[in-house]
This record gives sequence, structure tokens and C-alpha cells, in this order.
Amino acid sequence: MTAALERAIALLNAEALTCAVCGKDGAQTYKSRERGVAPLLNWLEDGMRFAEFSAADKVVGAGAAYLYVLLGVTELYAKVISTAAKAVLERYDITLYCESHVPHIVNRTGDGSCPIEQAVANATSPEEALICIRRRLAELRKK
Repeated sequence: MTAALERAIALLNAEALTCAVCGKDGAQTYKSRERGVAPLLNWLEDGMRFAEFSAADKVVGAGAAYLYVLLGVTELYAKVISTAAKAVLERYDITLYCESHVPHIVNRTGDGSCPIEQAVANATSPEEALICIRRRLAELRKK
């Protein structure tokens, strides 16, 4: 585990964040308290890329895993990660550290699977997953 990942984990815990991303030099840090994939999408839409950065996240489903691939992180710590997310990170050679591994991420109401994880279930690339995520979020906003 790199010093950057240790810093990201420390920030995640100390500041009650949902995710934190730290550069290897420690000078660049990005933090969020937004839920779900929102902060990752915002960073992507802002054109940010995190090559050689480390990230710490509370909950990582397959959708978030694909977004971390697109962002370019090299290592990730997750408090909770799904089986599908773990497979995505392994496929794209992102080093993973996690506290808890679960079969799937549960939705916010606790009565089913995460809609974003469901949306990317058949995605074959990060780019396809991004399209699926945006489509599902648009559907959810209409409800």
C-alpha cells in the first residue's frame, strides 16, 4: 500500500467522506461527500484524470469500478466492494484493498440491488459502462 493510498484512507475516515483521491506526491487531493457514483461522474465530466493516483471509497459496485478505470487510478481501497466490482478492477490491473466483500451492492432503500450495478451488469468496457450509467441515472431522475 502506497503512502498516497494511506493518506486517502485517512481522509476518508477522518472527514467522513464518501471518497478521496490522492496523488503520489501528496500535493493533489480530491474529496467528496456526494453519494453513489456522483463524484466520479463529476470528475470525469470535468475532464479530470487520476493517472498514478490512489483512491479510497466507502462503497464500490461495478459502476464505480468502471468509473475508477476511466479516471485512471492505480490502486483503490474500498470499505465494501461487490464481486462484480472486484472483477472489473482485476481485469484492468487496479490494485485493490478492501475491508468487506459482498455478492452485490444493495440499493439505498435496502430492498434490492443497486440500480447502477444492475445497469452495468452486461457492460464489456468502461466506455460502455459509462453510457449505461448515464442512461440509468436519466431514468431514475424521471421517476
